[in-house]
Amino acid sequence: MPQLTINEVWTGPIDGQKTGTSGLRKKTKEFRSPNYLANWVQSLFNALGEEMAGKALALGGDGRYYSDEAAQLIIKIAAGNGFGRVVVGQNTLMCTPAMSALIRQRKLYGGLLMTASHNPGGPENDFGIKFNY
Repeated sequence: MPQLTINEVWTGPIDGQKTGTSGLRKKTKEFRSPNYLANWVQSLFNALGEEMAGKALALGGDGRYYSDEAAQLIIKIAAGNGFGRVVVGQNTLMCTPAMSALIRQRKLYGGLLMTASHNPGGPENDFGIKFNY
């Protein structure tokens, strides 16, 4: 297995980046701004602590604009934080009920779902990310 190089990137709080009930929904442009998604994912992993080390994480979403780029970033951050593997839906696609079923069936630690639910997607519309156990 190839050795990973872990880079630390300094970043600070981002105004208006406030998690809701189970995740974050904003305009896609905001998610694509420097460190926006990375800050949220790293903050989540910091809160989860050492309990995730070596465990498996699920990743998928509804296929909206920016999902492929977001998935690559999330996978890198997950690896850098010690997740043992990331189970990704084909072409990053996975609906919410499938995510819940996958987590339970495969006894995964949890899952990240890239969706803004009923909000429209696209470069000018919304993107979102949620965490489920």
